[in-house]
Amino acid sequence: MTVSVGTKVTGKVTGIKDFGAFVDLGDGQSGLVHISQISNDYVKDIHDKLSVGDTVTAMVVNVEHGKIALSIKQAEKPASKNHHSHPHHQNRTNNNYHHSNKKDSKDDFDTLLAGFMKESQDRLSTLKKNTEGKRGGRGGRRS
Repeated sequence: MTVSVGTKVTGKVTGIKDFGAFVDLGDGQSGLVHISQISNDYVKDIHDKLSVGDTVTAMVVNVEHGKIALSIKQAEKPASKNHHSHPHHQNRTNNNYHHSNKKDSKDDFDTLLAGFMKESQDRLSTLKKNTEGKRGGRGGRRS
């Protein structure tokens, strides 16, 4: 089976790492789904979305030096061309697009903001723990 960019493939998850999941495509071929390409939602732990043995459908996004890059979230998108372009650029006088999805976009923004704040707090606390004992530098303490 020859894979080319833009085709949808089905395979079985054979391995999971922190950065993504390896998918067996058959015929001795395997590809990698990067963690950012698994879901439209934020994925903190890949094991929450996938496990070894799961069958997934993904789109081939890149084939380079025998390595196949896959995307599950692109395979889930509708195939329409207009979906990728922004409606407010097509007709600048029509602002109904911004008003129709106001509640959904607010919920999405709040969810994204909450996730960002939590991750930011986690990183700050880790940074503080790691640097707390390292402030002395050379020599002894000065009083």
